[in-house]
Amino acid sequence: MSNSNFWNLKSGFILASASVNRRALLESVRLIPTKIISPEIDERQLEGELPARYVKRIATEKAKAVSLTHPGETIVAADTVLAVGRRLIRKAYTEEEARANLNLLSGRKHRVLTGICVISPSGKIISKVNTSFVTMKKLDESDIRLILASNEWKGVAGYQIEGVLSAFVKQISGSYSSIVGIPVYETVQILRGIL
Repeated sequence: MSNSNFWNLKSGFILASASVNRRALLESVRLIPTKIISPEIDERQLEGELPARYVKRIATEKAKAVSLTHPGETIVAADTVLAVGRRLIRKAYTEEEARANLNLLSGRKHRVLTGICVISPSGKIISKVNTSFVTMKKLDESDIRLILASNEWKGVAGYQIEGVLSAFVKQISGSYSSIVGIPVYETVQILRGIL
């Protein structure tokens, strides 16, 4: 059986994400996207918007944006954020921002929320949020310097769990694949249910 139809899906799908991690996770279970499109949307958080609502909305808006130019095709989109209480951890673009994020996460249990949205060829929209919990050890200055030196924090919300920072993670509860970028189990179940 070919990789392209390993799951006996009636059609392929477009991955609405340029994330290398998401693509690799899906391809590891033989879900091979026919196209990869990174939609341009406004990702600003709305006033008073809680993390779970935010991540679900952004994943849905990504899928809808691609669906507009590719009607009748299956679209898979996702978005991942870290949250401490009601507060979102923003992507870091400078060392100062990365340091502030690490200081906030240091010694704490926090949530990693991944919103997933699938739009079927008929236009049916299915969206879910997967929540996992990560507990970080208390980071000292040498830990923080080591993480910053890895440059793995650049352009990501908090960290890459599969990188250097994994040496400082005490406990994970939930879906590892979701923390990396997309909940594989839920994605497979949704696609098998609608296609």
